[in-house]
Amino acid sequence: MILAALAIIAGFALLVWSADRFVEGAAATAQHAGMPPLLIGMVIVGFGTSAPEMVVSAMAALDGSPGLALGNAYGSNIANTGLILGLTAIMIPLAVHSKIVRKELPLLLAISCLTGAFLWNGNLERWEAGVLLAGFFGLIGWSIFTALTGKGDAVEGEIAQELEEHAMPLGRAIFWVVAGLALLIISSRILVWGAVTIAESLGVSDLIIGLTIVALGTSLPELAATVVAARKGEHDIAIGNVVGSNMFNLLAVVGIAGVIAPMSSVPAEVLSRDWPMVVGLTVALFVFGYGFRGRQGRINRFEGAALLLAYVVYNAYLVMTITRVAGA
Repeated sequence: MILAALAIIAGFALLVWSADRFVEGAAATAQHAGMPPLLIGMVIVGFGTSAPEMVVSAMAALDGSPGLALGNAYGSNIANTGLILGLTAIMIPLAVHSKIVRKELPLLLAISCLTGAFLWNGNLERWEAGVLLAGFFGLIGWSIFTALTGKGDAVEGEIAQELEEHAMPLGRAIFWVVAGLALLIISSRILVWGAVTIAESLGVSDLIIGLTIVALGTSLPELAATVVAARKGEHDIAIGNVVGSNMFNLLAVVGIAGVIAPMSSVPAEVLSRDWPMVVGLTVALFVFGYGFRGRQGRINRFEGAALLLAYVVYNAYLVMTITRVAGA
C-alpha cells in the first residue's frame, strides 16, 4: 500500500513534468515547421495537454482496468470544469472574446450527450468506441480548418505571444518531443500500477480511483496552464484549454480505451452519478461562456464559486463512498 502510494506520487510528478516538456517541444517543433500560431494552439497544444489522460487510459485498458480509463476521462472533465475553471474564475474573472471558443462550447455539449447515449445500455462496444475515435479525428480536421480560416480571432494573438515566450532551438524541441513522450508512457505505467493496487487494497472499484486520484493528477497540466494564462490576461486560452481538453477526453480517451478493451458492464452509477455531473457542468459552462441576448460570454467570481462548489460536493460524496466501502 505504501509502495503504491509512492508510485502514484512519483507517477504524478513525472507525468506533469513530462507533459509540459512534450507540449513545449511539440509547439516549438511545429513553429519551426512554419505552422500558423492558431493551428499550433488548437491542435498541437490541445492534443498535448490531453496526452496524460490518453496515455494513462490506454495503459489502464491494456492492463485490464477499463473502469479506470472511463473514470479518468469523466473525472478529468469534472475537474477541468469544476475545479480548474471554478478556481481560476474566483481568482480572475474570465471573459470570452474568441468566436472559436464560442463555437466549441455547443460542440462540447453535443459530445457529452453522445458519450452518454453510447453508455446508456450499460456497455461500450468496440464499434461505439471507434465512432468516438472517428469523431476525435473529425474534431482534429475541423480544428485545422478553423485555424487556417480563423485569422484575426482573439485567441490567435494570445497563442502567438505564448509561442514567442517559449521559443527553443529545433534540436532541443525534437529532443523534448521524443523524451517527453517516452516519460509520459513510463510515468503513466507507474501511476496506473499504483492506482490499481490501492483500489484493490481498499476494496473499491477502479472507476472510483479513476474519478478521484487519477483524474485530479492527470488534470494538473490543465490547472497550471489555465491559471498562468488567466494571470497573463489570456482568458480565451484559459477557457479554450479546458474546452478542448474536455472534448479530447470524451472522444479520444474513452475511444482509445474502448477500442483496446470494450466495456461489457459499465457500472450503473456512471449513468446515475458521473455522466449527469459531466453534462451538468458542461451546460453551466455553456450558459456562462457562450453569452446570450447581447451578454458578453464570461465566468465571473460568483459563477466560478458555483462551479467549484459543485466539484467539492461531488468529490466529497465520492470520498464518503470510498470510506464506506473501505470500512465495510
